[in-house]
Amino acid sequence: MTKRILQPAGWAAPRGYANGVAASGRQVFVAGQIGWNERCEFDSDDLIDQVRQTLLNIRAVLAEAGAGPEHIVRMTWYVVDKREYLVRGRDVGQAYRDVLGRDYGVAMSAVQVSALMEDRAKVEIEVTAVVPDQG
Repeated sequence: MTKRILQPAGWAAPRGYANGVAASGRQVFVAGQIGWNERCEFDSDDLIDQVRQTLLNIRAVLAEAGAGPEHIVRMTWYVVDKREYLVRGRDVGQAYRDVLGRDYGVAMSAVQVSALMEDRAKVEIEVTAVVPDQG
């Protein structure tokens, strides 16, 4: 896969994400994942625990496509509490690094929503990945 970070000249570098990513290869789309386990049960109501589990779920779905965290080019985060997300930003970042590594060459958006479909869910994340063509 070729992956190129898009950073317009003169713009301040973003922290923890990329303004844009250009990539070529086979596209993999991961549906919104939440912080429950493989039995669709929540083990915790803590935001960071749910972020960690959500990222683990994403990693598991990517593996089914022969992909890994290094192939992620776009993420959309939906959170129910913007303030908690911002206050716990360092912990969110640590969970991200623990599960997905230190590749921040990912175009990201984060949006506060009034609720998610599962009442106990505090975060939902969608992912697009691009895997090298096997030729």
